[in-house]
Amino acid sequence: MDEMRRFRRAAGVWAARGGENGPAAGEARELAAAAGVRTAVLVEGESDLVAVEALARRRGRGLDAEGVAVLPLGGAMSIGRFLAVCGPDGLDVPVAGLCDAGEEHYFRSVLERTGPRSHLTHADMEELGFYVCVADLEDELIRCLGVDTVQEVLDVEGDLRSFRTFQKQPAQRDRGVDRQLHRFMGTHKGRKAQYARALVGRLDLDRVPLPLDKLLAHV
Repeated sequence: MDEMRRFRRAAGVWAARGGENGPAAGEARELAAAAGVRTAVLVEGESDLVAVEALARRRGRGLDAEGVAVLPLGGAMSIGRFLAVCGPDGLDVPVAGLCDAGEEHYFRSVLERTGPRSHLTHADMEELGFYVCVADLEDELIRCLGVDTVQEVLDVEGDLRSFRTFQKQPAQRDRGVDRQLHRFMGTHKGRKAQYARALVGRLDLDRVPLPLDKLLAHV
């Protein structure tokens, strides 16, 4: 849905300006209404966006049509600005989210500062709709699929030969294959998003990374 893509861009501009009212806010509000936005899902980056939408499609859901806007933050430190965009003084829509384990403390501190509750536990965050990947989404996908299946996906994507060369690098030789795969996916721009889509496409739908599964169930 073109309106949702345009809204996603406009929301990013609004957030970058601190969630303040002005032309960016007006444009985002208009596009949110046109796209029928009813819920926002805050994720750290483009690969998370791709994974969430890909899994939803595999389960027969169209998030755009449902009014679920998945918004990449461009880094966890932007969550406060995006919460301002989505909150009572902004779009006033329910919010959920997904983050890496390393960013959980930052997400928690912002939710405590902007929400009605303090001293949030991991379970409290999930109750609010925020789920944490261990250690990140790539790690969750590799663990669910297993290294053999992930290497089969690399072969299909035309990257297996490059991966074999990568494995021979001195910095990689003593790492486990799972760690090598994880690092390989971050070596080129766009590769994380490429493999988020490809790996989600190979998931057994009864064996989905729990944070991703819970997030989609929540929204």
